[in-house]
Amino acid sequence: MYGAETWTLRAADQKYLESLEMWCWRRMEKISWTDHVRNEEVLLRVNEQRNILQEIRKRKANWIGHILRRNCLLKQVIEGKIKWDMEVVRRRGGRRKKLLDNLKDRRGYSHLKEEALDRTMWRHHFGGGFGPVVRKNTE
Repeated sequence: MYGAETWTLRAADQKYLESLEMWCWRRMEKISWTDHVRNEEVLLRVNEQRNILQEIRKRKANWIGHILRRNCLLKQVIEGKIKWDMEVVRRRGGRRKKLLDNLKDRRGYSHLKEEALDRTMWRHHFGGGFGPVVRKNTE
C-alpha cells in the first residue's frame, strides 16, 4: 500500500483491493480455492474484518489534512490555482475521479479545508487513528 494516499480509487479498484485482501488472508490460513470456504468464514477464522479500504481512506485523510494546512505548491495544484495552457479534449464517459473525491463526498472543498485547519476536528471526523506518535525508550 505504498503511496496509497495519492490513489484515486474507482469501484473496480476497490473490488480488486478487497479481493487481494481476502487472497492474503486465505494464503495465511493455507485455504485452497478448491475448499469452497466463504469469505465470511475466512474472516471469522482469522478474527479480522475487511479493512484495507478504510486504512487507505484514513491514510488519505491524514495526508490531505497535512497538505491543506500548509501553503505549498501541491495545495495550489489541488485548489486549481495553477493554470495550464493546454487544450483539453473531453473524453467519453463519466467524469474522472479526482484526488479529493473520496473524502469530500457530500461536503464542499471549502468545508473540507476549514476542517483541516483544526486538527482535532479533522481527527474526530476522519477517524481517531492519527494520534501523536509516542515511542517508549527501552533504555
